[in-house]
Amino acid sequence: MTKIIYVQPDSTRVTVDAAPGDSVMSAALAGDVDGITAECGGNMMCATCHVHVEESLADRLPAMCDDEDQMLACTAAPRTATSRLSCRLPVTDALDGTVVTVPGDPS
Repeated sequence: MTKIIYVQPDSTRVTVDAAPGDSVMSAALAGDVDGITAECGGNMMCATCHVHVEESLADRLPAMCDDEDQMLACTAAPRTATSRLSCRLPVTDALDGTVVTVPGDPS
């Protein structure tokens, strides 16, 4: 299993075991990670699986497609240079120990 670490807005960490082939989003849902609601079920239509990834992770992730880029304009929390939709991030062995940050509610 691959361990994905989700940092919550209050800095608590939730570690979830994910199987290769899962997405970072589906692992979060299976692990009851707060802040990842995935209202569209991973169909890249809602941006409710928005996370911030570590800059060093970029070379281990698939490139962002135009649709993901456009959807990130609709996030509730401000978009950053490291924003991604977790539904677009496949779990691989290379991601073991990866840390992603769940953005907080901007209100």
